[in-house]
Amino acid sequence: MATRIGFIGIGIMGKPMVRNLAKAGFELVIHNRSRRNVDELTAEFDNVTAATSPREVAVQVDTIVTMLPDSPDVRDVVFGEHGLLPEMTAGKLLIDMSTIAPATSVEIAEALRAQGASALDAPVSGGDKGAIAGTLSIMVGGSAEDFERARPIFEAVGKTIVHVGDVGAGQVVKACNQVVVALNYAAVSEALVMGAKAGVDPARIVQVLNGGLAASRVLEMRGPTMIEHKFEPGFRVDLHRKDLRIAMATAREQAVPLPMTALVSQFFEVLAANGGGGLDHSALLTVFERLANFEVPAQA
Repeated sequence: MATRIGFIGIGIMGKPMVRNLAKAGFELVIHNRSRRNVDELTAEFDNVTAATSPREVAVQVDTIVTMLPDSPDVRDVVFGEHGLLPEMTAGKLLIDMSTIAPATSVEIAEALRAQGASALDAPVSGGDKGAIAGTLSIMVGGSAEDFERARPIFEAVGKTIVHVGDVGAGQVVKACNQVVVALNYAAVSEALVMGAKAGVDPARIVQVLNGGLAASRVLEMRGPTMIEHKFEPGFRVDLHRKDLRIAMATAREQAVPLPMTALVSQFFEVLAANGGGGLDHSALLTVFERLANFEVPAQA
């Protein structure tokens, strides 16, 4: 196992992932467009150092992890002016843990393969809490050999680690995941608004639902904060909107109708249009409150 790796993208998810990798004994060379989180991590860990560009990361390591917001960001890190590609020579491995379009993952893997390098698409689920706890669910596309090579990295940041198929398959499964999460948020929102408007304590609703067939990770992790209207991200609305666009595009390519996803995606668009794009995606609750003309009673 190579213990020295690169990590690009030190945000809400990337920062705690770097922490867990550093605690697991990896030496890391990290890069981010803004320096604050980079400086914090290099001050915190002796085994974490900074690079000034993606290419400088690639010069120093054979394995690089990326955790970035969207397809254009990943493409820029790979193909941009100071991108990885020229240094991704034979034997090097890119592990992209961002959530991006499957076609972009395939494009990048093909470009690396032409130089003798390889890529895994390994998006994650579990949000910032899972990233902090090191319990992320990781769905991995790529070769079995590369998957096994990357397994120690995955085990440092995740709990459920599944090789789901060839390059691009990880992103397809992540699109499936985001469909279920979005619909789950909509269902929880409808239930909480209906119950609260009928005069039932929403905390009791969450307690009961979590004990039966309606239980879900969304309800368990975000039910209490939804009740309290605490919508600090977490996972931003704008990122979930992006993920649903990926899901809808993937479904069109496969001639699969997603009528419920299409509807819920429009509720996320309403939330963003009203200034909620930077909130946690659990803020979808507020759209259903407005639809029901329900104002949450002031806290005593």
